[in-house]
Amino acid sequence: MSNSLFPWQDGVWQQLQQMRARLPHAILFHGAEGIGKTVFAEQFAQSLLCEQPQADGHACGVCGSCGWFMQYNHPDYRRVRPEILDGEDAAEGDGAEDGDKGSTKSAAKSAKAPSKEIKIDQIRALSGFMNISTHRQGQRVVLLYPAEALNTAAANALLKTLEEPPPNTVFLLSSNSLDRLLPTILSRCRKFAMPLPSHQQAMAWLRQQEVKDADVWLAEQGGAPLTAYAQSQSEGRELIDEFLQHLTKPGIDGALKCAEHLQKTPVAELVGWQQRWLYDLFSFKLSGTIRYYPRYEKALAGLAAKVETGALLRALKSSNERRAVAEHPLSARLFIEEMLLDYAAMFA
Repeated sequence: MSNSLFPWQDGVWQQLQQMRARLPHAILFHGAEGIGKTVFAEQFAQSLLCEQPQADGHACGVCGSCGWFMQYNHPDYRRVRPEILDGEDAAEGDGAEDGDKGSTKSAAKSAKAPSKEIKIDQIRALSGFMNISTHRQGQRVVLLYPAEALNTAAANALLKTLEEPPPNTVFLLSSNSLDRLLPTILSRCRKFAMPLPSHQQAMAWLRQQEVKDADVWLAEQGGAPLTAYAQSQSEGRELIDEFLQHLTKPGIDGALKCAEHLQKTPVAELVGWQQRWLYDLFSFKLSGTIRYYPRYEKALAGLAAKVETGALLRALKSSNERRAVAEHPLSARLFIEEMLLDYAAMFA
């Protein structure tokens, strides 16, 4: 693990090293989902704790500190993340890695579904960790991701800690969406942008993973290679195509049937697919270009000719609002029905 960055992160790593001389107490890594921000942040955390870092800033991978880190039991390192990520495999590089065994065990004991939020108890649990001496008088590191998963109480508790940071402690936060974070938290962190890889870099990596139709998957995920890979390994291809086929022929009957059939599909995914579709419609209407679904160019062109620009703008706004509540719909089927009926109304 001494250097397992993705190929497109080498240059960004060198930029980060310029901050080592005067390291801020909190760094917020932000960028698109599915580009490997959490892997990058973990690499940096390990390098900060390494006893013999290399000249390029990477951890040595062989010292005692690195050994502890790779087993997720370093005494000066904590990960804070939603319970649902514990025990999951790394699906897209900005979510779960190999789970903490203790966290997985506690989640398994609970009868409740694992939480998708970072709760205040998780932030309070850091107090004891930060109030004891560091191992071998070094630094302590807290990695928190995704930062937008902080619920209100947890965000306020974290803010208090960031306002009066304990000595020798570095907070590393990772976020897919800065607009979902408290402005006060943003102001307490040094923001570090993580750019998308180039198309060539992303395609080269996907081909190394032997992904079929890599260009299709990459386009549909907005150029994010890890999300493209995760989707290619899932059983979701047929679901995506069924959903997109419905969007090509909007109608009331089709909306009701589609909602019934796809009601067990994660609602947030459906909203995301529709957001990209609406963006392509809007983009094609204004400039004749398509970003996400080039395979559907003919259908998008036909629909763009039928819809008003104002209606598209309103639909995009509504889609953004739906995305904010998509994780917790009262009824998945009714939520999907409303979303698809509103879409069909644009063409009525």
